[in-house]
Amino acid sequence: MDAYSLVTRNTVEVVTDDELKSLLQKPRKRVYAGYEPSGEIHLGHMVTVNKLMDMRDAGFEVVVLLADLHAFLNRKGTMEQVRELADYNRRCFEGLGLTNVEYVLGSEVQLNPEYELMVLRLSQQITLNRATRSMDEVGRQMDAPTVSQMIYPIMQMMDIATLKVDAAVGGIDQRKIHMLAREYLPSAGFAAPVCIHTPILNGLDGKKMSSSSGNYISVADTAETIEKKCQKAFCPPECEENPILQIFQYHIFPRTEKIEVKRPEKFGGDREFSSYQDIEDAYRRGEIHPLDLKKTAGRYMAEILSCVRDYMQ
Repeated sequence: MDAYSLVTRNTVEVVTDDELKSLLQKPRKRVYAGYEPSGEIHLGHMVTVNKLMDMRDAGFEVVVLLADLHAFLNRKGTMEQVRELADYNRRCFEGLGLTNVEYVLGSEVQLNPEYELMVLRLSQQITLNRATRSMDEVGRQMDAPTVSQMIYPIMQMMDIATLKVDAAVGGIDQRKIHMLAREYLPSAGFAAPVCIHTPILNGLDGKKMSSSSGNYISVADTAETIEKKCQKAFCPPECEENPILQIFQYHIFPRTEKIEVKRPEKFGGDREFSSYQDIEDAYRRGEIHPLDLKKTAGRYMAEILSCVRDYMQ
């Protein structure tokens, strides 16, 4: 697969496509994604991890920001709590295969006078309404936002400048913050980043993936737990917004060249598929039963995530 196809596969938006094509021609190019330290790394995080691995393989220098200070500002815990989680999250990412990249703890680069002064300068240009809107999708308890959460997007802009990256990767929920960066960073003397957005996947129940709902697969789950979760998952006849098919598209096929659906001869026997589109088409035609699809997803995800369990031991 060529570099452009590798970078853009399984994305929902690139801002802008022409800028990305130009960037790919450069001998040196850097990309980053930031993660608020959390207790569970799950398939939602893994979408951007997979994308960073694609970009590494396409020739990018990859920077992973473990955003402890952002998590603190977003009311995710004390600084001590989020820093402890940051190290755990790094090990999870490494177990997933995100190696040969640069890991940066946010507070180590953000708590210096030059950085803070630039954040304050940018804050003079951005209205409170604009900052609030940029946090709509990522902020916690945004029905009553705090001043700290208004600082959050401005710091994210400065992270892009401080880390000297050419591109930013994030879920589509990061779009408003990224567009803020594209608009205001040039006024501060920095280049606007290329922004690459991945989809937000459904939880296993077909609803929004949420830690409080428990409708996700953690990368630390046992093989038995993963298979049980997949067997209980929502898997409608339709392909659109189907959480099991999303697992195949965004997690299994990027890491597996072909998959085998195992079933008795009386139900059609085993089937092999070498692309996501092939298995989606077969499911759409009714050639694969939802239970067989779920069992296959569970089996492959248990195998894929075994590397994390082995690494963490």
